[in-house]
Amino acid sequence: MAQQETAELFVKEVISELKKGTLKLPTLPDVAMRVRQAIDDEHSTSNDIASVISSDPALSARLILMANSAMMRGQSDIEDLNHVVNRLGLKMIRDLVTSIVVKQMFVSNSPATEKRLRASWEHSTSVAAICHVLAAQYTNLQPEQAMLAGLVHDIGALPIITKAEKFPELLENEDLLNKIITKLHTTLGRIILTAWGFPDELIQAASEHENLTRDSKTTDFVDVVTVANLQSYVGTDHPLTKKDWSTIPAFGKLGLSPEVNVIDINETADDIEKARRILAD
Repeated sequence: MAQQETAELFVKEVISELKKGTLKLPTLPDVAMRVRQAIDDEHSTSNDIASVISSDPALSARLILMANSAMMRGQSDIEDLNHVVNRLGLKMIRDLVTSIVVKQMFVSNSPATEKRLRASWEHSTSVAAICHVLAAQYTNLQPEQAMLAGLVHDIGALPIITKAEKFPELLENEDLLNKIITKLHTTLGRIILTAWGFPDELIQAASEHENLTRDSKTTDFVDVVTVANLQSYVGTDHPLTKKDWSTIPAFGKLGLSPEVNVIDINETADDIEKARRILAD
């Protein structure tokens, strides 16, 4: 079967399984769901939240590390979860915990997909790091929530890559698989984040960041992710670099010139690299 025919069959299968509800979609790890549920419970205390987080020692250690990182700009080191929760606040804790556990989804026991998932994770961390800095320096949006939006903006690619294990010819043809991901990942991203109970603004970031003509009334996470995603491709031959960025409203809404590479700006480069390292390590 020709590769193009294989791609068409693959897309039909994905759409068919999606309609039937049989497409395997990633699920948010249990500890992240329990943290989000506890935070949404108005009767929960900071001790209750800390107790849920402490059930996962690795998560606890990572959260304390992030709380003490330069990215969080804490005045003094803290070593226990109660202080972390009290310092950062519940909403930030919710977003940071989710950011930490999302990495678990970008791994596979299959060598065929491991490389592709790793590349997807590296791209997501780059976009997330740029989102954090853009939100902090160019908007009034919460940087940690912008970072999470960046991390999950391509979450819809995961079920496509996973399903492609049964279509090895697609995994071998990077350009063809990229076209399929481009076609389907925003729709799948909306479905996945809706199932996870994410807020509308993050669902929109995943489902609309490829709509380069989008021009909402206010600056939002879609704008931040759109610009961060484009900026992540500077210096590459990615098709998005061939677009006329001067026509993209998101740049103007952030007050950022399309000609500016934020990664090269002295005052942002270090912050972007710090954020990327804390996510990738």
